[in-house]
Amino acid sequence: MPSDKILQKKQEQVSVLSDQMKNAVAGVLVDYKGINVQNDTKLRKELREAGVDYMVVKNSLLRRAADNVGYEGLRDVLVGSTALALSENDMVAAAKILCKYAEGSKGAFTIKAGFVEGNLLDADGVSQLSKLPSREELVAMTLRGLNAPISGFVNVLNANIRGLVIALNQIAEKSA
Repeated sequence: MPSDKILQKKQEQVSVLSDQMKNAVAGVLVDYKGINVQNDTKLRKELREAGVDYMVVKNSLLRRAADNVGYEGLRDVLVGSTALALSENDMVAAAKILCKYAEGSKGAFTIKAGFVEGNLLDADGVSQLSKLPSREELVAMTLRGLNAPISGFVNVLNANIRGLVIALNQIAEKSA
């Protein structure tokens, strides 16, 4: 039986992990067993730059944290080697980066499951999530949509003004 000190440390780890999962808008669980150190370093750097926290977690601790948060459905995938990627801001960043890496790893690095704003996703759901545009892309698309009518209106006004200037120039040439 573990000592009280070890038990308390594990309870603290579960509490911290539970809080991180509660605060995350999205998370992805992966089986990382087929990744070498060099690729792991690149992957971690890319995730960090995207604002995603990536950590290797013991399945027993993650199981308890998932239960605390209400993600009991993740229990089935918590076997083997498990890493967890959490994002507090971008719902698709972790899924995009990890799915892209998993596709290139030829089955050695696999997506297990994920969650978005309280909804659990299987591996296929995470893959579909990765195909959605990022927040920045959605904002740009929205701004382009809002800007299009304004640009069209400006072009119409410019054409009318151009026509008026041409007409005034022709009148001026005739009277001269």
